[in-house]
Amino acid sequence: MADKRPHRGATLNRESTRFNLPERMADGDWLDWREAVDGAAPKLRTTVTVEKPKTIITRNSSPDIGFDRSINPYRGCEHGCIYCFARPSHAYHDLSPGLDFETRLFAKPDAPALLRAELSKRGYIPRPIAFGTNTDPYQPIEREWRITRACIEILADCHHPLTITTKSDRVTRDIDLLTPMAKQRLAAVAVSITSLDPRTAMTVEPRAPTPARRLAAVEKLSAAGIPTYVSIAPVIPAITDHELEHLVARAAMAGAAGAFYLPVRLPHEVAPLFRAWLDTHFPERAGKVMAIIRSLRGGRDNDPDFFTRMRGQGNWAELLHTRFQIASRKAGFGGMKLSLRTDLFRPPPGDQGELFD
Repeated sequence: MADKRPHRGATLNRESTRFNLPERMADGDWLDWREAVDGAAPKLRTTVTVEKPKTIITRNSSPDIGFDRSINPYRGCEHGCIYCFARPSHAYHDLSPGLDFETRLFAKPDAPALLRAELSKRGYIPRPIAFGTNTDPYQPIEREWRITRACIEILADCHHPLTITTKSDRVTRDIDLLTPMAKQRLAAVAVSITSLDPRTAMTVEPRAPTPARRLAAVEKLSAAGIPTYVSIAPVIPAITDHELEHLVARAAMAGAAGAFYLPVRLPHEVAPLFRAWLDTHFPERAGKVMAIIRSLRGGRDNDPDFFTRMRGQGNWAELLHTRFQIASRKAGFGGMKLSLRTDLFRPPPGDQGELFD
């Protein structure tokens, strides 16, 4: 049964069955019971658990992704974006990709030490490290945990290139680190903006900063000399696609170096969560939205195939591509020409090196 919660994205909290995990029972938290007795829906409080991974750099060999390594300081994301393709990863923890993904978070405070160790390994070959590929590195808990900043500090010291993708204007906090890196072609940022309408944004991405704050972040980052792009990702048919041209134009006005877009993807448990969300928030157009998505995805809710998963297929995908190209030309944007340097990298100094500094 769908459960519309204020300021939360998913309307369901079903367990995943892909890994044959047992169904999780209610924990009986006394505050939840008290609120239920008072007649209100139990309030979902965000909790953070410390995770202790053995490594922090994640590698991938996907041919349609422009990076081969990434860092995710957190697991789960309080922004609560209903379309987030990272939601299924919570199933590995015997947690729901639904509301658990937004409320039961994991932090990796050992990430900076692990990063330093991995960069120190003999034979390490530098390539840009991507932040924000799974969950947002600047989600609200970064304010206290500051794991993302600590990792950037190490990369800055080592002259190691990085890219950041985020929905949060909190990224501007780290301009002091990113500007010197950008001057050496070591840093670039993409700010994700899916809608200019505050009400739509609040429904699609309930705990992310407002579109106005994100555009202000683009302006501030660009003014600081940091190559900044606007990620219009995802484009949701019949909900946000009509804003595509306006988003490109506003990105240019904010000083962005360019923009790019991706059609919505619904892998694994994301598809039923998205359908339930549509039925709750957009019941009058739910059928239309899913029909267009299936036309984009070869008749399925999701297309996992390389390359087509990023751009879609069919007439609707071609129309979207044409609209974006025309809007980009009008905005004065060229292609994505970003190239970060790797030749400046120097490994972190060891204990012996620090002794004689």
